[in-house]
Amino acid sequence: MVRPRRIVLVRHGESQGNADDTVYEREPDHALRLTPVGREQARHTGARLRELFGDERISAYVSPYRRTLQTFRELRLDPTRVRMREEPRLREQDWGNWQDHEDVRLQKTYRDAYGHFFYRFAQGESGADVYDRVGSFLESLYRSFEAPDHPENVLLVTHGLTMRLFCMRWFHWSVAEFEALSNPGNGEFRSLVLGPDGRYRLDRPFERWTTPEPYDLDD
Repeated sequence: MVRPRRIVLVRHGESQGNADDTVYEREPDHALRLTPVGREQARHTGARLRELFGDERISAYVSPYRRTLQTFRELRLDPTRVRMREEPRLREQDWGNWQDHEDVRLQKTYRDAYGHFFYRFAQGESGADVYDRVGSFLESLYRSFEAPDHPENVLLVTHGLTMRLFCMRWFHWSVAEFEALSNPGNGEFRSLVLGPDGRYRLDRPFERWTTPEPYDLDD
């Protein structure tokens, strides 16, 4: 098995929905575009990634949402060194279809009280549902490492929650640990780097907004 030197997870640049969440009432989530700020964030990240990857090859998996595909394009990686696939299992958490702004605001309030991992949006997904499909993707990713010519790098262009859940699944974090973490900012990335001991380590942690509280504590 040829394991990659690094697995890099990139969150898409700022989207129309990040800039104005009322847009969800008029546009489907998967169709939202990058803003000019989001495009510049992606270009800045691309410059850093080109320096990081150098002349090495890259196996890229990209969420099929418009903003992630646009982010990948704005990274401006050398196409002769990149093998790119759309990967629906890396899509954003489904919040339902056409969204009522006030209803989503209320559901997010419920989610904050109930827990981001277990709360399921009406007609949508819970964090646990996303965790399951990310786990399915990881099984496929592991199998790809068996190819003798697997590239030295894996690149995932995806969404903030999906990035956290990928790392939760990879590093076997608890639900409490996941709940304490914040999403990375738009255009930010994290790298899982293979060490000399054969283990992957996160190059820098996700920010914490609270201290994890284990679920097995007594009242």
